[in-house]
Amino acid sequence: VQLQASGGGLVQAGGSLRLSCAASGFTLDDYAIGWFRQAPGKEREGVLCASSSDGSTYYADSVKGRFTISRDNAKNTVYLQMNSLKPEDTAVYYCAIGSVSADYTVRIGAPPEQWEYDHWGQGTLVTVSS
Repeated sequence: VQLQASGGGLVQAGGSLRLSCAASGFTLDDYAIGWFRQAPGKEREGVLCASSSDGSTYYADSVKGRFTISRDNAKNTVYLQMNSLKPEDTAVYYCAIGSVSADYTVRIGAPPEQWEYDHWGQGTLVTVSS
């Protein structure tokens, strides 16, 4: 089981980036997907999580209207599209998968619990300059 996150980089405020999370050894569509981030000096937080069972999606208030998630099942890859980026979006971004508990949390609209996510990618750095 492996998750490979990529697509980070340096972008100006107002710009866009698309992060990818490619899976190997399992089918991504069978799992809840979580995108988390950790900014310098801060705790890791859930940004956007998607259920595998009913299509529900959780968005942190800070990214609503700017970030979206999509899946390409043929490539076994999930994408995080980030638009209108702000300097406060600067962080290391991680993708993770979770099963029943994580999926339930997304479906009820609650913030994700990191312990519900079993496998994590290595993180990709996003830097937004002002």
